[in-house]
Order: sequence, then C-alpha cells, then structure tokens
Amino acid sequence: MAFHSLEQICRLCREENKNFYQVILEDDMQEREASAEASHAKMSQLWQAMVQADRDYDPTLRSASGLSGCDGGRAAAYYASADSYCGDFIGEVVTRAIQMAESNACMRRIVAAPTAGSCGVLPAVLIPCAHRYQLSDQQVEEALYVAAGIGQVIASRAFIAGATGGCQAEIGSASAMAAGALAYLKGGNEEVICHAVAIALKALLGLVCDPVAGLVEVPCVKRNVIGAVNAMTAADQALAGIQSFIPVDQVIDAMREVGEKMASSLRETGLGGLAATPKGMEVTL
Repeated sequence: MAFHSLEQICRLCREENKNFYQVILEDDMQEREASAEASHAKMSQLWQAMVQADRDYDPTLRSASGLSGCDGGRAAAYYASADSYCGDFIGEVVTRAIQMAESNACMRRIVAAPTAGSCGVLPAVLIPCAHRYQLSDQQVEEALYVAAGIGQVIASRAFIAGATGGCQAEIGSASAMAAGALAYLKGGNEEVICHAVAIALKALLGLVCDPVAGLVEVPCVKRNVIGAVNAMTAADQALAGIQSFIPVDQVIDAMREVGEKMASSLRETGLGGLAATPKGMEVTL
C-alpha cells in the first residue's frame, strides 16, 4: 500500500465515489498485481484463521513461562453465570480478547493484527459482531480491508511496534483499526471511520510497553481487552455523530511524537514500568 495519510484515502473516496473498503481493495490489487478474487481469497484466509484460532482456544493451556493461560476460560465461565457489569455482548468481547492473546502466549496459531501482542483486539470485536448481526464473511472481510488500510497508514506515518513506540503503537493501533472496521460495518462513511480511528487512538496515547520479564504476556494479554472495548466505544461515538477535534492524521503524528519521547525503558525492554516493580522483577526465566 502507498497511502501515507487517511486524508488521502478519504479524498479518493470522494473523488471516485467509492467507499473506504473499495479504495483499499483496489490499492492491494495494484500493489500485488492481483485480481479482486485473489485479493479477497487472501483476506478470507486471514479471517478464517482468526475464526479457527477462536475455536481452538484451550482453557487448560498455560504458557511456557507460566505467566498466562486459563483466564479466557475463567472469563467465559463468569460471563455465562454471573450478573456482570458488562453484560453478555461486551462479556463476549472481553472473553475473546483474553483468549486470543493467551493463544499467542501459548504459541498457538494467531493473526498478527497488526502485531502478535495485539492479536486479540480485531477478532474480539469482529467475531461477536458477526454472530450478533448475522454478518456474511464478505462483510467482515470488507471491514478487514478497512482495518488494513488504517494500520498501513499508522505504520507509514508512525509505528506499530512496541519497541519503537510503546504499547500505544500496538494496542493503540489495533484498537484504532478495530474502531474503523466497526464504524464501517454500521454504515459509517470515510469521515465517520476516521473519527472512530482518532477517538480510539487518542484514548490510548502514551500507553507504555513494559512487559514483565520481556515476554508478551503481562500486562499484554489484558491490554487486548481494553483495546477491544475502547474500539467499540470509539465506533459508537463516531456513529453518533461525535467528532474528534484533532484530525486523525494529526492524532497519528502525535502518537509518533509521544513514542519518540518515551524513555527506552518503556519501549519493550522489560526495564521499566510494571516490569520494574518488585513483583515483576521476581520473574526469572
């Protein structure tokens, strides 16, 4: 993809009378010299991998470090039997975010979206939405194109790796991608999508990457939950007509600035933040 701004995508949507998904699809076709059918086949493969990873979650598995695992099963049991604050639908999102992130920690097959550490956010919102709203695979795949376009711009304009920008670059980017995808699924146009992205990313600016023992487990697994829930609230705000005061590309630029100013100890080195707490430093590999 060659897009360096979301405004560029929006401009193409307006000038060519196409929606966000179509612009990203055609760009992928051009870049990879692929047909629409071939492009969709690849996206279908990614979507089915997410669905399969969700189905294959094993609540008895623990990671090699012992730091993560089984919490997805606990969440599922709680939301199935308790009068939770979040309710059934958000409970399903929370549960799937934990399960997918735990699957990553347990070396199961996941889809990096945009990274392995943030792999739980997109499937956590898309799979329950597909069930609740009886979405076709085609509809979900279109939303994934939207998410891909957003992620590509963030990667081009800033970063998506915790080592370069902190967890705002991983969970923040994933949450922004998911918010845009959700806005699209509810009929939001390119402007609504961009406001959803901006609102989601702003909410997670400054989030540090401080993995205990340098592993993508604590606090990474549970941060997938906040990324997923944040995406849903951001999408709802944008769909309600609430706009981000700061334009989306400027929000991405701000994220880059914050990441560049972040101390190296807070960028995936395992030397600061939660990793440097007494409890965090007890962990040895």
